[in-house]
Parts: sequence; C-alpha cells; structure tokens
Amino acid sequence: MGRRGGCFGGRPQAAYAYGFNFPALNASVAEARRRVLARLREWGIDETACDDARLVVSELFTNAVRHTDSDKVSCHLRVNEALVRIEVADHGCAPTEPRARFSGTDEESGRGLLLVGALSQAWGVRPDDAGRGRIVWADLPHRRLCP
Repeated sequence: MGRRGGCFGGRPQAAYAYGFNFPALNASVAEARRRVLARLREWGIDETACDDARLVVSELFTNAVRHTDSDKVSCHLRVNEALVRIEVADHGCAPTEPRARFSGTDEESGRGLLLVGALSQAWGVRPDDAGRGRIVWADLPHRRLCP
C-alpha cells in the first residue's frame, strides 16, 4: 500500500496507508521500527510523532513476538489529518489479552503498554479477522508536514 491523496495549502487531502509482515523473531523488531520511521518520514510526519511511533511499534511488535505463538507479525499504518494509527497483529494465541500493568522496580520488563498509553491518544485490542490472533492498535497525534 502507498500514498493516497496529497497536500493542498499545507493540509492532507486524504489518508495514507502502508502494511508489512515479518517473521515473529526478535530481530524483526528493529526492522519494523526502521520501516515505520522511513514511511512516516516519507509522508512528511513531524519528528515528534515519528519518534513516538517508533517507540510504540517497538513495544507492540516485541509483545507480539514474545507473548504469542505466531509465525509472523503484521504491522499496518494509516495516517489522516490528525492521527497516525498503528496496528500490530499477531497470528497466534496468547494465554491472556495484552494489558498495561505496573512492574516492580526490580523487573526488567512489563512497562511497554504503559508507555504506549502515555504516548498515544488512545489504544486498544481487538480480535483479528481470522479469530486466532489479535490486533493491538494505537492512535498517535501528529502534525503533517507537506513535502
């Protein structure tokens, strides 16, 4: 998927969309971050939103790799006038639904969804279309910079 629409008078006329899949491996997390950052910059999204999106993708992709039995993880981006929607889909069952939790000071992980919640305007979880996996999504505010 690619660009649809464009800018007129500094405002986007239509949404942008993009998606990709990677194997559910730890090494895929860094590549997912790179892809998202490159695409958002190509679309002219401001650096603050790009940085936030990079962190959110990292957290959501890592959770899908670590906490499901997926063979692959999918990521979809959509951008409209005000928001970047990031959706990360696993394709395997996890024993519990993702939820934000407070971790102890001696724990090395467990704060990712708190970070997602802090950076996003809204986030949530829904079943995927096949009914086996789930999609975790986050909406991030942005300023659109026309190329």
